[in-house]
Amino acid sequence: MLHLRLITPAEKTDEVVRLIEQTVGTTHLVVLPKAARNPAGDVVMCDAAREAGDELIGGLRRLGLDETGSIAVQDIDLTLSRRADKAEEEAPGEGADAVLWEHLREATHEESTLSVTYVAFLTIATMIAACGVVLDNAILIVGAMAVGPEFGPLAGICTALVQRTPRLALRSLTALLVGFAVAMLVTVGFTYAMDGIDLFTKVRLEAERPNTNFIYRPDAFSFVVAVLAGIAGTLSLTSAKSGALVGVAISVTTVPAAANAAVAFAYTEYRQAWGSTVQLLLNLLGIVLAGVLTLLAQKWLWARQRQQREVA
Repeated sequence: MLHLRLITPAEKTDEVVRLIEQTVGTTHLVVLPKAARNPAGDVVMCDAAREAGDELIGGLRRLGLDETGSIAVQDIDLTLSRRADKAEEEAPGEGADAVLWEHLREATHEESTLSVTYVAFLTIATMIAACGVVLDNAILIVGAMAVGPEFGPLAGICTALVQRTPRLALRSLTALLVGFAVAMLVTVGFTYAMDGIDLFTKVRLEAERPNTNFIYRPDAFSFVVAVLAGIAGTLSLTSAKSGALVGVAISVTTVPAAANAAVAFAYTEYRQAWGSTVQLLLNLLGIVLAGVLTLLAQKWLWARQRQQREVA
């Protein structure tokens, strides 16, 4: 269930209430006249089944409530109410399949913004992966994958392409490119520093490295795994199952590929640097392609369910 808290100008309150009452899957409607002070107006609250949320939020935006008032939405972890159970039964489809496009756009906007924290996480993850590459340590590689925040901008690009929002696409692409560029440059300097104290050596990089040599040897499986991870990651975002993102993060070779490319470049091992770069690009392309197709499929399926409900 979702909880909506709305601030609405007094002249629009009746329209808002009517919209909520006409939306299948809503309940617990509360109206508090003149309760809001900034902006001034009435406070309207209700609960809605997740599968009814996108339609309701879209209707509220068409009424201009996001411009003249406020729309706040929260997930409800627990609701003990027969009316809530009835609302979820009446709402079409399943809550796990519903996509809240406004929530997705807002979430990806936050995760895909170029910030000091984002760059710091990506840089640290790349340096951890660099240690894993030189030591041929798979545990460090997995740890670096889990730390890396790059799925946020990738999800932002997917959402922007499906929703046709150029500003989000540009913001996400900027975060992705600048983030990786800074992380790889810092990792090159990190490699020189570690080499200076004899912790990194070119001999280790050029060794067989049975646990990590896949990073600079891309193949068809690299793309296949990236596509599968892109589907899983997108589904985890749209269904609010964020725990699955950890599994997605440790299944794609993005941060390790960037790290291997940086270390190899520092040691002028250009064959590995090129192979790692191809690996990185294959993974990024696979995730974006899968994410876009997944969102388009969800959008089409949900629109079809809505049409079938209207016909019925």
